Amino acid sequence: MNIKDVYVNFIQYGNKSGKNIVLLHGWGQNIEMMDPIGKRLQKDFYITIIDLPGFGKSSEPTYGYTVYDYFEIVDELLRKLKIKNPIMIGHSFGGRISIIYAAKKGVEKLVLLASPFKRSVKKNTFKIKLLKFLKKVPVVKELESYMKTKIGSRDYRNATPIMRLILVNTVNEDLTEYLKQIESPTLLIWGDLDTEAPLEDAKYAETIMKDAGLIIYQGATHYAYLERINEVINVLNVFLKEGKKWLLK
Repeated sequence: MNIKDVYVNFIQYGNKSGKNIVLLHGWGQNIEMMDPIGKRLQKDFYITIIDLPGFGKSSEPTYGYTVYDYFEIVDELLRKLKIKNPIMIGHSFGGRISIIYAAKKGVEKLVLLASPFKRSVKKNTFKIKLLKFLKKVPVVKELESYMKTKIGSRDYRNATPIMRLILVNTVNEDLTEYLKQIESPTLLIWGDLDTEAPLEDAKYAETIMKDAGLIIYQGATHYAYLERINEVINVLNVFLKEGKKWLLK
């Protein structure tokens, strides 16, 4: 679908009678990385997964987007799809967009998966650690080859000039004030070994948000949602269907 200056690719599947879940991937990724969540929730929810502009099958922006431009693209797409007040799940960069969307437009519930909100993402070699986890987790073995080529310090080096500018623009924007404005119940899911979105930031987010709870997975990294996919899905099912506050303690 054409939105402003870009073509935006997306997929939809699941229970059309269920509530809408919108999934937003992280930097350098695409629909594939959020599909493991979508596939496991499709029985009860209607799933929409978006290739953010510049990634997957979506076209590259024509100028240096900020995270606010990405928010506007997502907002316009959801309006065209007639999706209102969705459940939004964002990983990393996708979580940054979700934070703004939840603050400005409102969501039924928000899930932030290792989403940095106030500091730059480190361009380090966490890919090596992640690949070791992928070898051990059957559900994401099929993503291993993808991760080898798409994730890691080469993101910046191999990016086009526009995408390099966008990376700099988006990772340096402080979204702390938006977190404070979010009214929706929010679930924060983090790994204690995350070097891209430090756990201390997640703990801080929990204290400043109006209705948030943090779940920490020991021994998990920036991709805790994949490394512990079955546990995460169990938690999501209760949070999304029942919203039990005790889950978040």
